[in-house]
Amino acid sequence: QVQLVESGGGLVQAGGSLRLSCAASGRTFSNNVMGWFRQAPGPEREFVAVITWNGRTVYADSVKGRFTISGDNAKNTVNLQMNNLKPEDTAVYYCAATRSYILTRNSTGYDYWGQGTQVTVSS
Repeated sequence: QVQLVESGGGLVQAGGSLRLSCAASGRTFSNNVMGWFRQAPGPEREFVAVITWNGRTVYADSVKGRFTISGDNAKNTVNLQMNNLKPEDTAVYYCAATRSYILTRNSTGYDYWGQGTQVTVSS
């Protein structure tokens, strides 16, 4: 059974930093794509960042220059370093992974999801 477990969320003041981690178990994703999404109150799950099996990264414009996604194939983990956080970054952050090697920003392209971790940025 595949599981993705996020950790590292919390409450931080604007301008602060947090580091999210996602640990995968049940299979390896070294040949696939892993990403981070977030969801503020409402129906939309927003793309944040993605990393491919060969290290290519893509970011949403809203986080570019502030967030960094990285992966550790040996540990089967993916991390999201978030700096200069803003109140509008407040959301539940989800780790996701695909069974394919195709990069996508669309949440429907992901096959596995974590349970989410809350990030709250106070002004």
